[in-house]
Amino acid sequence: MATPEEMKQSMIANMPEKTGRALDEWLVLAGQAPERKHGKIVAWLKGEHGLTHGYANLVAAASLDPERIAPQTASGEADLVEAQYAGKAALRPIHDRLMEIARTLGGDVELAPKKTYVSLRRSKQFAIVQPSTKTRLDLGLNLGAVPPEGRLEASGTFNSMVTHRVRLDSVDAVDDAVTGWLRAAYEAS
Repeated sequence: MATPEEMKQSMIANMPEKTGRALDEWLVLAGQAPERKHGKIVAWLKGEHGLTHGYANLVAAASLDPERIAPQTASGEADLVEAQYAGKAALRPIHDRLMEIARTLGGDVELAPKKTYVSLRRSKQFAIVQPSTKTRLDLGLNLGAVPPEGRLEASGTFNSMVTHRVRLDSVDAVDDAVTGWLRAAYEAS
């Protein structure tokens, strides 16, 4: 299973074949976009140059913040994530799977490790991934007025920065429903 960083690097490597241009060439074009806002650059690249959403997101993010194409393994951030899973190693594959899914949502997804969780942001935070106990990881989602039902619970006292929570105790629990809720939170952000 590829890491989010490996997936991003794969997109960059495949860009010439899939889009007809290398990232550097797309960055020159993105610099000519009429407006220097992420969403406007994405729309312009898709409309004027026929890029798919994922590639347009990657190019727009890289054009606005070149550090985003650099590896996401800055030692401070990596150390924060490692500390979260100290004594909870069995939960790390769940975390890794959620990060992999998050990176497929679009090139504008930012993973921001904090002391006790990882924030998933776009224009604003849409989800958090938090190892809550030694046997459970909680996925917090911002889904607005979506009614809680079944595994999709109201966040309650879990975390005031999200509206819903899904309790995950295995990689198998990260199923199509979880992927759908994560995508919905992303799209709403």
